[in-house]
Amino acid sequence: MTKTLLGAIAACTTALTPIAASAETEVQFWHAFTGRLGELVAAQVEDFNASQDAYTVVASHKGNYSETLNAGIAAFRAGEQPHILMVFEVGTATMMAAEGAIRPVHEVMAESGAEFDPDAYIGSVKGYYTTTDGDMLSLPFNSSTPVLWVNRDALSEAGVDPDVDLTTWQQVGEVLDTLKAAGSDCPLVTAWQSWIHLENFSAYHDVPFATQDNGFAGADTELALNGDAQVAHISAMGQWAQDGKFIYTGRRNEGGANFRAGECALFTESSAGYAGIKAEAEFDFDVRPLPYWEGVGNAPQNTIIGGASLWVMEGHEAEEYAGVGAFLAYLSSTPVQAQWHQDTGYLPITSAAGEATREAGFYEENPGTDVAVIQMTAKEPTANSKGLRLGSFDQIRGIIDEELEGVWAGDKTAQGALDSAAERGNQLLRRFEQATN
Repeated sequence: MTKTLLGAIAACTTALTPIAASAETEVQFWHAFTGRLGELVAAQVEDFNASQDAYTVVASHKGNYSETLNAGIAAFRAGEQPHILMVFEVGTATMMAAEGAIRPVHEVMAESGAEFDPDAYIGSVKGYYTTTDGDMLSLPFNSSTPVLWVNRDALSEAGVDPDVDLTTWQQVGEVLDTLKAAGSDCPLVTAWQSWIHLENFSAYHDVPFATQDNGFAGADTELALNGDAQVAHISAMGQWAQDGKFIYTGRRNEGGANFRAGECALFTESSAGYAGIKAEAEFDFDVRPLPYWEGVGNAPQNTIIGGASLWVMEGHEAEEYAGVGAFLAYLSSTPVQAQWHQDTGYLPITSAAGEATREAGFYEENPGTDVAVIQMTAKEPTANSKGLRLGSFDQIRGIIDEELEGVWAGDKTAQGALDSAAERGNQLLRRFEQATN
């Protein structure tokens, strides 16, 4: 975010027009969900509204994650901001820097009197949205981590044992060879290439994605995504792309449609792919841990979260913030969180929700649905694996996507592409640092 934009956001705080309260105080909630996830959020809102008569939450879809963030910023500048804005994890540093635009969740919950215990949230999730002093700035809501989805029928048809060990990328590479030889048109597809194959890859192998503890220790950070481990991985994937073993379909989750339709054998995607895959797949599937390169870094360390959190925006009346607090407390409650986790594949954001899910026998009845939780919590996060907090990260991801596309097309080497991504991304980091000092 530029200095001009940040300044504009901060300046607007004195010129906001509060939304008048009615008999039922209205709370505006802007989100980025469509499809099955959109239906589940709508059901949560409907349930909350029916559970009491003091507040009415109005949920509005504002586009994809990037579009929802931009819509929230534009609305704030116009004095028409919602009470609650869903922001994906890469927007965290941007929201933290927008002083005067957001009201920290810990303050909202304290003032509203709503039930709130920061220690109830699992550490690997909470830390992403918490200050170094331990104050939670936004409420974790839909937190996911990447896993490997397997089309068991496609493996069987290619003569591969569907229970084949896919723990390492070395093993995956052997299976891709077999799939291609058997005539598969899509042995491997991925969603969110930067998030999975660089951001999470780095954390999982315990190598830095950026300096200064991936940005947590200060804004004077530089990208380190062009290290030996990352270059080797992207080089291998680039070769698979040239050989027709890895099929590139787009920067976001375009590959999800291919996998759900049964066209692809292996799919690296968010654990939250569970909702759509369960609803649409007409084949036998399972979920495995994200593969790692044996002998590289300290793999397997832990993966990091994606998804989004809920930020409370400034400029509203006290009774409206009381409604915000009540709704956020509802979303964090154990029954709601456990059901959300089971329906979607998102991580349970509280320990109690995870335990309730286990006690209900869900993991036993749905093997693999606990893979994401185990992968995130099996080891204590390191400085390289607790997450990323980089300014202008949405734009940096765009640069990374562009450079990776050059590798998949055979136009760039992995080293050249990642060097270029680091150089171009560092320019944005310097602008962000200057704008926030």
